[in-house]
Amino acid sequence: MFSKVCKYLLGLMVLFCMVLKLSLAHTESIPWDKLQGLGKVEYFSITNPRKTKSTLPYHIFVRVPEEYDKSKSQQFAVLYLLDGGTNFPLFAAHYTHLRWMKDLPPMIIVGISYGTHDWRKGNDRSHDFTAPSKEREHWGGAAVFEQFIGSTLMPRIQQKYPVDKNQQFLFGHSLGGQFALYSSMYGQAPFAGVIASNPALYRNVDYFRRPLPPNKNRPRAFVSIAELDDDKYKIPATEWVTFWQEQPVQWQYKFVTIDNQNHLSANPDVIRNGLMWLLQK
Repeated sequence: MFSKVCKYLLGLMVLFCMVLKLSLAHTESIPWDKLQGLGKVEYFSITNPRKTKSTLPYHIFVRVPEEYDKSKSQQFAVLYLLDGGTNFPLFAAHYTHLRWMKDLPPMIIVGISYGTHDWRKGNDRSHDFTAPSKEREHWGGAAVFEQFIGSTLMPRIQQKYPVDKNQQFLFGHSLGGQFALYSSMYGQAPFAGVIASNPALYRNVDYFRRPLPPNKNRPRAFVSIAELDDDKYKIPATEWVTFWQEQPVQWQYKFVTIDNQNHLSANPDVIRNGLMWLLQK
């Protein structure tokens, strides 16, 4: 009896393996090149050697312009996108249309992705993107994250691609917008300019009212607030804007309201308008 059961189970295992093999044989790889609007995209992963909270890698996606293969001497502006898991495919495709309309020059687009939306699986944006907060013990990793971008990620991008070091920009929304403001106001200025869309300052807005440290090379800041954003985000961000509008001018910034947009829908318009402002001579 026992031998018959064993033979039966063995037969099931063989059948399962055959079905699995046939299934895999008929599975086609995704032809990413057929999504031609994404352009030429390259990938690598990288870890932050100074980060003690997590050793999970960041997933880096790089879209190079068509001119990249046509010129050996041309250097390109670079846009770094936080929350690259969503913002990179969104803007990499949109950029194709912006180039056709000559809204933007040839650029290298770099998406920084966690590879997941789940904090339990490695999405550490609430730590990486934030200044300290009395309300959230795990906030406050912005200084270390900025150092990682400036001393680890950017040199690697510059080593492989022809980068114009005077035109390196950052985009972030929500908590990513908070990080953009941190880098512009209190950071080490690895960027020429930042774009902050609907910055989420609701748990530490007082941090961003502190006096600015001396910095002749402070990154320019394009800051937008969506008309239809939730009051949770809109009220503290608007209060922050009002506060700095009443102070003596200490750095070059532009504050705008994006009509008929909400907390997340505004991103394509904000990136386009922000870059056009930052790149103007």
